Amino acid sequence: MHRAGDNISQCKVLTASFVPLQAGDSRDMSRELQDVDLAEVKPLVEKGEEQDIETLHGSIHVTLCGTPKGNRPVILTYHDIGMNHKTCYNPLFNSEDMQEITQHFAVCHVDAPGQQDGAASFPLGYMYPSMDQLAEMLPGVLHQFGLKSVIGMGTGAGAYILTRFALNNPEMVEGLVLINVNPCAEGWMDWAASKISGWTQALPDMVVSHLFGKEEMQNNVEVVHTYRQHILNDMNPGNLHLFINAYNSRRDLEIERPMPGAHTVTLQCPALLVVGDSSPAVDAVPAKLAEAFKYFVQGMGYSEYGVSCSTVERKVW
Repeated sequence: MHRAGDNISQCKVLTASFVPLQAGDSRDMSRELQDVDLAEVKPLVEKGEEQDIETLHGSIHVTLCGTPKGNRPVILTYHDIGMNHKTCYNPLFNSEDMQEITQHFAVCHVDAPGQQDGAASFPLGYMYPSMDQLAEMLPGVLHQFGLKSVIGMGTGAGAYILTRFALNNPEMVEGLVLINVNPCAEGWMDWAASKISGWTQALPDMVVSHLFGKEEMQNNVEVVHTYRQHILNDMNPGNLHLFINAYNSRRDLEIERPMPGAHTVTLQCPALLVVGDSSPAVDAVPAKLAEAFKYFVQGMGYSEYGVSCSTVERKVW
């Protein structure tokens, strides 16, 4: 297993070296994303094996694409609120740039309970798992498919869940790609704002305001409309509301910078952080995010599997 020795220093180096997405790129990314129509999201090139897996805290919907190869980790994805793995990750994994990765690594997409397309409503009185419990469901997924380790890719709420999973099970996580992660609990002002929004806004508007900034909603009307239609037509509103409540009730991850001689809570794997001014995670142009991911995997020591940089910026490994 390829492991970082000094966690924090490795994370800082990886973030500085492998993240081509900068805050100033968000406007360009938003313009390019106008060509992406989620209503026409194509299925993954390799049809995935879909399963409902029983775990410690209930059933979870999982799609495995490709065949796990030897001791190589599997890429495990987790989506944000208001999405599932299709709307959150199909634009990326369908891109030509990402095929260079997926031909060497299997991909395991996890949908939070009740968030997959066509999900049935939970029974009255159902207690939705907390964010901590959602993370505790993931070892069962790895066990079901016989997976030893993963490279996690999470967006928003999914990034939080994968970070908690890595803190709890460092031996199962070789690396993390965290897109717009918020490691902090919701503050009192955030809580009050969300309560007021819940009284005055319809559910699709609440989710859209989470995914897009005000400027983006003005400049990308068609994209925002596509997301709103997805929430209205494809997602179970009751189930979505439960997931939102779980995310809004999260606690601090309490990650600390390592100090010599002191016990600290910190990641034991390299982490790639992807952020933007106000762009939602899916606004990262697939080609740019795929390129960042290639560099990240290279830095983890997997260049021997033939993963290479783009022809535009090809480098000798």
